[in-house]
Amino acid sequence: MKSIFISDLSIGEDLENEPFLVQNVVNRTTKDDRPFLLFNLADKTGQCHGVFWDVPEYINKWLRSGMIVLVTGRIVNYKNETQVSATDINECFSPDMRDFLPTSQRPREEMIAELNDQISLLSDPWQTIVSHILLEESFLPRFAEAPAARGMHHAYIGGLLEHTLSMAQIARMLAEHYPHVNEDLLVAGTLLHDMGKVHEYSLAGEFSFSDDGRLVGHIVRAITMVETAVAQLDNISVEDTRELVHLIASHHGRQEWGSPVVPKTLEAILLHQIDLLDSRIQGFFDHINNDDSGGDWTSKSSMMFQTELRRPL
Repeated sequence: MKSIFISDLSIGEDLENEPFLVQNVVNRTTKDDRPFLLFNLADKTGQCHGVFWDVPEYINKWLRSGMIVLVTGRIVNYKNETQVSATDINECFSPDMRDFLPTSQRPREEMIAELNDQISLLSDPWQTIVSHILLEESFLPRFAEAPAARGMHHAYIGGLLEHTLSMAQIARMLAEHYPHVNEDLLVAGTLLHDMGKVHEYSLAGEFSFSDDGRLVGHIVRAITMVETAVAQLDNISVEDTRELVHLIASHHGRQEWGSPVVPKTLEAILLHQIDLLDSRIQGFFDHINNDDSGGDWTSKSSMMFQTELRRPL
């Protein structure tokens, strides 16, 4: 279990088998041909530089960027910066990735309870199919842990569930505002639209694409999950299945944005716009929260909006 974080490090302190995420590993040699490593150590609170002098060959053989490792060494001051001078590095098995990667500010159990509430408000067959997929014992923990993206918006552990719940709330408000909306269908589509991202992303040291994400993608994966569930439950009509699949297939809005089809129903148009709205607004907040300039405006341009952003007044 992790007990010391980057933000806690003090010059002169010793570390013993303390887990960190290792990044940017570079092999070097001294002028007299002694091997050493340069690297960064990171966790959810930040990162610092590290060095391992006279690194043993057996460590060189397995150590790679993106791994969680157990570090033994001492905290030193190097050129007025905190640096870890390592004397041993070992593999760390079964780490809690919430210690090392950005994590939602919302408590996990609170979000899972809200998900259950949203599902309980659905009528059948939507309640049955959504609960069958999302509340499945082995799937729910992964759904609650996955990010919604690798960057731009909700790019943190729990981001997918946070994004999904926010969209469900917006969907219910808009279903009250606009006529002819099938609220249960819209909310069911909202809850399921991005669930394929559980398979699309890997959390092994960083948010990266899995093989399934590269070869299949979250939209196609979610569609196959719905059709598999329908076959297992046998309580949803062909027409309802088609409507739900259309919501998932079209939620990116444009084919050049990755949707197999464009939205062609009222609920599909709403779902796409809700997805766009929530991702853009959270993208705004993520950018200003990750900018520590302290000014009224961010110091860097947002990749999403292609400009500096002003903080809310």
